[in-house]
Amino acid sequence: MFPPKPKKVPHELTLHGDTRRDDYYWMNQREDPEVIAHLQAENAYFEARTAHLKEAQEALFQEIKSRIKEDDSSVPYALRGYVYQTRFETGDQYPRYFRRPLNAEQEELMFDVNEMATPFDYYHVGGMAVSDDNRYVSYGEDTISRRIYTIHIKDLLTGQNLPDQIPNTTGGSVWSADGKYLFYSVKDEALRPYKIMRHEIGTAPQDDVVVFEEKDETFRAYVFRSKSRKYIVIGSAQTVSTEYRLLPADDPTGTPRLFQARERNLEYAIEHIDDRFYVLTNYHARNFQLMVTPEDRTGKENWETVIPNRDDVLLEGLDIFRNFLVLSERQNGLTRIRVRPFDGAEHYIYFQDAAYMAYTTSNPEIETDVLRYGYQSMTTPPSTYDYDMRTREQVLLKQQPVLGDFDPANYESERVFSESRDGTRVPLSIVYRKGTPKDGTSPLLLYAYGSYGHSLDPSFSITRLSLLNRGMIFVIAHIRGGEEMGRHWYEDGKLLKKKNTFHDFIDAAEWLVKHRYTATDRLYAMGGSAGGLLMGAVANLRPDLFAGLVSQVPFVDVVTTMLDDSIPLTTGEYDEWGNPNDPEYYHYIKSYSPLDQVTARDYPPMLVTTGLHDSQVQYWEPAKWVAKLRELKTDDNDILFHINMEAGHGGASGRFEQIREVARDYAWVLDRAGLL
Repeated sequence: MFPPKPKKVPHELTLHGDTRRDDYYWMNQREDPEVIAHLQAENAYFEARTAHLKEAQEALFQEIKSRIKEDDSSVPYALRGYVYQTRFETGDQYPRYFRRPLNAEQEELMFDVNEMATPFDYYHVGGMAVSDDNRYVSYGEDTISRRIYTIHIKDLLTGQNLPDQIPNTTGGSVWSADGKYLFYSVKDEALRPYKIMRHEIGTAPQDDVVVFEEKDETFRAYVFRSKSRKYIVIGSAQTVSTEYRLLPADDPTGTPRLFQARERNLEYAIEHIDDRFYVLTNYHARNFQLMVTPEDRTGKENWETVIPNRDDVLLEGLDIFRNFLVLSERQNGLTRIRVRPFDGAEHYIYFQDAAYMAYTTSNPEIETDVLRYGYQSMTTPPSTYDYDMRTREQVLLKQQPVLGDFDPANYESERVFSESRDGTRVPLSIVYRKGTPKDGTSPLLLYAYGSYGHSLDPSFSITRLSLLNRGMIFVIAHIRGGEEMGRHWYEDGKLLKKKNTFHDFIDAAEWLVKHRYTATDRLYAMGGSAGGLLMGAVANLRPDLFAGLVSQVPFVDVVTTMLDDSIPLTTGEYDEWGNPNDPEYYHYIKSYSPLDQVTARDYPPMLVTTGLHDSQVQYWEPAKWVAKLRELKTDDNDILFHINMEAGHGGASGRFEQIREVARDYAWVLDRAGLL
């Protein structure tokens, strides 16, 4: 069977005296029957070429599913007199949300998402917010996977939804103190949140009031309630700048006041307590510092340093309590939690694994001395602790159950550093089953992301055990473009330094081969979204280095997308990738853009995936890339392309349907590696 061969319609794109030819430009019409027919043909080809893997995919699915405790529940948390918990029952694809009064046993079912999802192929609920009097809960509902939510309001006394239905939102919302108003953000045609609206309960959404409009297309607007509950905070942010406005929650129809005006390259986040705000900011602080300012004088000229900038420590987050500040920090690529009382000596919570992630979790109450935090490593399942910040005693509340014969003692984790061509040392987090050879004979899957300052921490994975148990080594490369090693790590992997991201990944792969963790004919790589761009770039730069690539929802048509300001995310990401309307950025982006750099050469086998309704990376990017690869490549290696016709960027919505997608990708890798 031959792969689909889409028609070629000559189309030229000229800018800065340079002309790019895109014969598959016509694919960007989502409603065109010919486009849909082509995508369906790709799925049919995928099914035919992987028919021999169907039993293996099903076996992997059942194997992974068998490790999951189906009747599982979250650790309960308290909020304003109620205890909240999420539960799954056997067979559930979606969670059930419960609550009960703090000193009572009788609980109420707030939502059964399984029932709510029944009519839809895709379903997601998010942004739940309970009114201050605990009567109403607002929530967002997405039924097409475009991240466009309709907000509903449920009366928890009657169990019925109010008539109010607010379309075209981000899903999240914030209550006024009196419970009469709801604040939320709406999206423009490019799916950019740009207006903050005020909705009066019981009125028509078309009568809602604009509280703030963000007119700069590079900024997105959002709203949240301060942990102190005193303020509704209206935020506006782009890649390198933030700005906030404050509205007292007990004066919902008032006029918001500016906290600190936006400035280029000034980022800050705020937390309120009593008569002051704490400000986490990069103001004169590359790795961020903590400052404090009076509640009534919030301009940066009033900010005073509490914790100064440190060259070797990135200050990432702040949780505020009545008697404590809790800081999330990152040093040498690893996270740590710092507890700082207002009236005593500070301390750190220490962890033992070579590679791990520690993080604060649900801490909605300010009047407590107990911190809830999470911990996991590549060999330790996610664990939730309550930590008494005064006595330093901690209680393990729950560790994610892994059914079957899982024993963490059977697995080994390492943290090493590869060296990139410019001398930069790049952390690698490695996990494998004990006894797996490190003599160059073992297959290895190398994973990375490397964009947006997103740090890819060494987490645990139930699904990954299916690779490890078959003898595959799994490695996360913490390449530049993330923020693992500090703010400079991000800055050295973006804009005109973006190629450092690709070089770090390639050099990490070569380091692993050199140190005999694997060999090039056993080396596989995987990445999604911006990590899919990474896969496309390394396919062009070093196609000889990998035995196979999995590129999930890949951002591969970088120049064309960044020139189209009607596409979601484009204008807000000029400070990440550069604006190709500037000739310097145009030529630099083109020099690595995977679609533009496809040439007549041998490429490794590839599996490419996408979703028809993807709002983050449009489906036509991988569709065009696959077509061009097949047209020009000089080898006989198969390139497979799978399109989820019901989902978007995150794939399927049900918890078990998501596992099927993982099993699909793993089966392809394991088959190539000879491990099935």
